[in-house]
Amino acid sequence: MSSKKSNTNRFKQSKNDPNAKQPSSEPKASLDDNVSQLLGATIAAINVTKDLVPIDLAKGILGTVANILIIAQSVIKNKSDFLAIVDRCETIREILERATKGATNDNLRGYLGHALSQLNVSVNRINSEVASRKEQGFWKKLFFVAIDRDQIAGWEKDLDRVLVLFSTEMIAGIAIRVEKLALGPQDNANGIDGLNCRPYMPPSRPSMLYGRDDLVAELMNLVVNDEHIALIGPGGMGKSSLAKAILNESPVMMKFADRRFFVTYDGLDPSTITFDTFMTRFAGVLGMQLAGADPVGQISSFLRSATTLIVLDNAETFEEASESSALKEIPPAIAEIADIPGVTLILTSRSRRNAPNVEWITKDIPPLDSSSAQEAFFRIYRTASRSNTEEEITNLLEELEFHPLSINLLANAAQQNRWSPRTLLERWKDRHSAVLDHGEGKLQSLSYTMELSLSSPSVQKLGENGRHALAVIAFLPQGLNEDLASDLLPSLPQVSTVCDVLCMQSLVYRQDNFIKMLAPIRHFVRDSLPPDSTCLREIRALYYRTVQQCSEARDNPADIIISDHLNIEHVVAFDLACIPEEIYRACWQFLQCLEWHVPRPTTLAPAIFNIVEKSSTLMSKAKCLWQLGCLYSTISQLTEGMKAVKAAEALYLTAGDHEHVAHCVTECADTYRSQGRFIQSQQVLEDFQHSDSWKHLSETTKANTWFFLDIARMYTFTASVDELFVKSMEDRILGLRSKIRHWEARLCYGGDIVQVKTYLEDLFRQCAPPRDLTECREALRGLAEVAFCEGRLSDAMDILQKLVEMLEGQDPQRVLWYTVWKAAVASKQGNHALARELIQQASRPLEFLALRNAHAFLHRNYASARIELTAGEYHSAESQFTTTIESCDMQGNLMFKAYSLRGLGEVAFARGDFAVAAQRFAETRSVCTEMGVSPQNLYSCITFNALPDIFKGWAIFLEGRSPFANVI
Repeated sequence: MSSKKSNTNRFKQSKNDPNAKQPSSEPKASLDDNVSQLLGATIAAINVTKDLVPIDLAKGILGTVANILIIAQSVIKNKSDFLAIVDRCETIREILERATKGATNDNLRGYLGHALSQLNVSVNRINSEVASRKEQGFWKKLFFVAIDRDQIAGWEKDLDRVLVLFSTEMIAGIAIRVEKLALGPQDNANGIDGLNCRPYMPPSRPSMLYGRDDLVAELMNLVVNDEHIALIGPGGMGKSSLAKAILNESPVMMKFADRRFFVTYDGLDPSTITFDTFMTRFAGVLGMQLAGADPVGQISSFLRSATTLIVLDNAETFEEASESSALKEIPPAIAEIADIPGVTLILTSRSRRNAPNVEWITKDIPPLDSSSAQEAFFRIYRTASRSNTEEEITNLLEELEFHPLSINLLANAAQQNRWSPRTLLERWKDRHSAVLDHGEGKLQSLSYTMELSLSSPSVQKLGENGRHALAVIAFLPQGLNEDLASDLLPSLPQVSTVCDVLCMQSLVYRQDNFIKMLAPIRHFVRDSLPPDSTCLREIRALYYRTVQQCSEARDNPADIIISDHLNIEHVVAFDLACIPEEIYRACWQFLQCLEWHVPRPTTLAPAIFNIVEKSSTLMSKAKCLWQLGCLYSTISQLTEGMKAVKAAEALYLTAGDHEHVAHCVTECADTYRSQGRFIQSQQVLEDFQHSDSWKHLSETTKANTWFFLDIARMYTFTASVDELFVKSMEDRILGLRSKIRHWEARLCYGGDIVQVKTYLEDLFRQCAPPRDLTECREALRGLAEVAFCEGRLSDAMDILQKLVEMLEGQDPQRVLWYTVWKAAVASKQGNHALARELIQQASRPLEFLALRNAHAFLHRNYASARIELTAGEYHSAESQFTTTIESCDMQGNLMFKAYSLRGLGEVAFARGDFAVAAQRFAETRSVCTEMGVSPQNLYSCITFNALPDIFKGWAIFLEGRSPFANVI
């Protein structure tokens, strides 16, 4: 006896369960329509069964159940809350159909009669309560009424209590005996076993599934639209959890009802799995026992009977096995099943060798986002306050690259051991992947999960080459550059093919032309597979050869430096710890390349400072420290840069290398100058001229020292303009540049502007770019300032544009500098819109430049504030001046701090708040004293930074006129 099954949802969680996943964001009206259709289908199925069952009591129960659903369909407003009751009603229909099959009234004297009697009482009570709601609706002239969810939940529990009676061994025995009699020998030959015909319950939705809502919704929509999907990713990424979540989404439950199957191949050995094993496990979940020679046909016959969703979990097991010639029938079998109308497949796998001839939509499962990773971690780890430890834990989770399994393992280890956050961080630092192993099985051990992947036949087939490649990819922080793979690893034949296999197994992945590895996998491989010495020699040879070629000529192609700089840095750091004396040259050459092409902080500093100082290492360490200081200076980490340069200076002095001592001194002096600390800059250079090293210097080095000294004296006005840059003018290298600076100094000192212009134009004609690019640039800069001071603003703009074009693509920092000055010119022209546009244009590379040079940020931000002040936007100007001051305090920059304090004073003066204005101007004067600059000459050397003459508060303050007459 059989009847058509209704498409009933089988909920595993009560809707009143606070941890239950609520229905997707489907409109409620649409959901109620679907429920109404489901009610109709279920009522129809119950009525069919009622006519077929042989026992009158069972007929009555089914009639009452149908009446409950009819009322719900016609009167109840919150139909969607009835889904679980519909589920129970469908279960009642199935049980009564099976339990009474072939039975007579004589059977009611035993246990079956007792169970039916109890069920009759329950359904009549529910029917009575539902009917009373119907009457309330009509008496109140309301067509629909709502039933409280708690009352519905009570009905669910009551029915569950009674339905348990039907699952006892006695009732099952009746059903089994009658079922076997009804089936007969022919049906059993087809493979259907009555023992397994009970409804299959798919796994519940995982309770800890964070940050996957959008992905679940996307995948659910694909499944509802009959798409086959393959969820791909490394072990522990949560593929199985996603599949379980999809199975329990409301639209999926409504479409597939009790035809949602989860077939897992976890725990099977790919080397021993057979086709029979594959099919037997498949059929077992479907509730079938296979018999005969056509298992695919038997399963297909079952699947054609209704819409079905099947998850094939841990598919890498049989996908790997299908490489065997004896198991090639697995992919065709999957393809044949996928082609059955109404069948939808979800496949989870670490492998990309998915069954061919199936239109898979492949989804690579990403790690969690930061917020979801924290939620998952702190749901388990409750030892410490989240608010007090969140930043440290977030950094730790970031080291795991937000890998779900690793987060779970780490949180459990910390919770079970009651580690404090500090202890947890120490354990991770000391042990890394070992912290992620505290049990057996893939859910308790990262190493177990990894060994499953490494033991796959395709990886095993690679032999040592596969493990060597894995070790190299784990060793290099950026991963393996695909374009360089064969050059980096010539001893690994067909390394690209090896990488293809590793990618197919999700042990590695491709990103930005690199073969990379997730952090937890990387830690495991590093701990268990040290890199092969031959591979290391080959990597070192290519990288160091590139560094040497690039450092010898700055214009040499630097593609490899730019693309692989993190890898090169790691190799250098590794070698500094293992073979330091052979690596110093490569170390300083790499730092130089880094400064030129990828200016950024470096992790090499501690290793460089820890180089043991002895006669054989003195100069090498000094060279490394010098290049480290230059790099720090380029990225405006001035304190660290000064520390490195002074350490280099001491070593050079000990070694008697006075020329390099001078370079270190002038570098420190120029650092002070860039901060606006002109007194310190001048003092350092004057003291050096009285040192023992001075007499050992070449004339060019002395000229260079005089040149930097005169820059400081130009700002402080402590020397006559006739003296400035004279001593360096005669030098063969510095002569032209010194002459340009001399005439710029005359402009700063208020000299004849026409004469200055004439000489600068003549000096510009003497420049021969590209050899004299620096001199050409400085001459043009001086001419731009002359034009700006004379009020020839269009000329100033043209000259600055010429500078921008000259340096475009070569020196982005100076391009920003001159673009900002163009904005100052536009502002003086009264074109504030253009000025703001130019500031924005200058800001485009700022995200990069702000990291490499905070001085550029100060320059841009101050200029922007200056423009807003000139435009009369006082609130915006005030905010940006304040930001600049805060940044100056962090960077120790006095010059832009003085400019911005004066700007705040002018804002207050314009508002008539003279007390605040006086305070700001007094602070400005104090900073001028600290710099060694006369307040009257605050802008003398960089006129583009001066505020327009319309802002007179500063001048009035300095002159002591009203309203500042009584200010000291």
